[in-house]
Amino acid sequence: MDDQLRERLNHLFDRIASASFLNSQGIGNEIAFYIFDYPPKEELAVRQHVARLVDRLKGAPQDIRPASVNLFRLVIDFLKELGFLDMCFRLQRDRGNRLLLEALEGPLAPERVAGRLASVARPDRYNLILIHGVGSAYPLLRTHELLAALHQLMDQIPAVLFFPGTYEDGSLQLFGGTSRALNDRHYYRALRLVP
Repeated sequence: MDDQLRERLNHLFDRIASASFLNSQGIGNEIAFYIFDYPPKEELAVRQHVARLVDRLKGAPQDIRPASVNLFRLVIDFLKELGFLDMCFRLQRDRGNRLLLEALEGPLAPERVAGRLASVARPDRYNLILIHGVGSAYPLLRTHELLAALHQLMDQIPAVLFFPGTYEDGSLQLFGGTSRALNDRHYYRALRLVP
């Protein structure tokens, strides 16, 4: 891991544990959505850091109740709950990825996944959402669509999305690539958590 990423990761706790962050101060009247982008090759290191961060936040003197949501695990559990997971495996094996993705457009519509995420990270139990596993959930979900749908539902809890790629000028680029297939449209409502 390079020094710049290590330094950014080390600033996460202080940034998130601040009263202004938890109260969404200084960003207008909207609830805070933040992006922590990082080089995709550092996925395992970031994943380990997020697990330690959750434990540290739970032990903080402030009343921090984080919900740690692995987006890929959420999708798999949602498909199981709907009774679609085994069908997905068969469809992918027999008909390929393209037809599987087409078949999942309805069940995994951004509004449905956002609703599932909102039901898991309820404001009566949590006051912070940490979302990770974004790279593993691609191409089943597009990040900008999920964030837009979440914005409609999550108006009380700040959320941090750990993003394996870049977030610059309101544009998400999954895996840091320049391919149009991996570029999401602008998501102007999110702020970069640690520059």
